[in-house]
Amino acid sequence: MSALEQAVTLDGMQIVSDELRNYYAVDHLVYHWVDSSGDQYGCGTYSPEWQQKYLEENYLRIDPVVQGCFQRFHPVDWKQLDWSSKAAREFLKVSAEYGVGNQGFSIPIRGPNGQFAMFTVNHSCDDDIWESFTVEHRRDLILIAHYFNEKALEFEPGRQPGQQQPLSPREIDAMTLLAIGYSRAQVANSLSISEHTLRVYIESARFKLGALNTTHAVARALSRGLIVI
Repeated sequence: MSALEQAVTLDGMQIVSDELRNYYAVDHLVYHWVDSSGDQYGCGTYSPEWQQKYLEENYLRIDPVVQGCFQRFHPVDWKQLDWSSKAAREFLKVSAEYGVGNQGFSIPIRGPNGQFAMFTVNHSCDDDIWESFTVEHRRDLILIAHYFNEKALEFEPGRQPGQQQPLSPREIDAMTLLAIGYSRAQVANSLSISEHTLRVYIESARFKLGALNTTHAVARALSRGLIVI
């Protein structure tokens, strides 16, 4: 994610969106945030025509993806959402006409001052292929989503960086091993500690990083250069 870390403009984030879409070989990859003052920004690969249609029709009020993500903290496969209403079915039909795929995986993200963001990968394929894709890439996509959000927050006008508490050596060790894919049992074994003690280190690191969960904590530690893999 060095390209995203080096992005100094919103256009830079757009370039990274295109590159990641090509890397994962999906139809679309999109990041959208609403900052603490209510301003909105999006970067991604949906067509300009669809973006314009979405705004003109005010689809935000009926979009099951937005509504579903706003009510959740964890990643959402679009098949888990409620598409039963007539408005939702019509929205899905129109979106397909503008090149939006039938499969989606969206990650809701909340910032420290009321910001709400959503990172989405979208594709056209059958359920089995999509399930295999999300199982294989779920962890990477969550990390990428939080990388995007960390970068987006840098662009907020008047943003004051928060006071950062340093991680202890043991917390750094635990976060690093989790970041490279170790299970909690493997981390505890590598550090010669109990899983209960490991939980203490992880929760302490999560609190210091202001993270919602362990994956978010790992993403923040990586994006801030506190751990290196």
